[in-house]
Amino acid sequence: MAGWVFRPPTVDEGPATWTDPLFLRLKLPRGITVLEGPPGAYRAVRFPTQDEIAASAPAMYMGGHEYVVDDATKAALIAGGVGVDESNFSAQ
Repeated sequence: MAGWVFRPPTVDEGPATWTDPLFLRLKLPRGITVLEGPPGAYRAVRFPTQDEIAASAPAMYMGGHEYVVDDATKAALIAGGVGVDESNFSAQ
């Protein structure tokens, strides 16, 4: 069984300020959380609540973290339609 390091997708986002227009050019990658539930169905959530995290019993992949997954999980995440593709994985 091959292992893969999964990094959830990100979105480039600027600061929430209008005080200085120069800061509007600054973009930082922000992690997107991928929740599973029911089993085999995935959804992307920017800011998950505690209730959403608790309800994602099969799996939760918090944005900004790395997870080791197997081949079947990799295929399911790519097919899940939540913005995950081969670039989100690297060999372990």
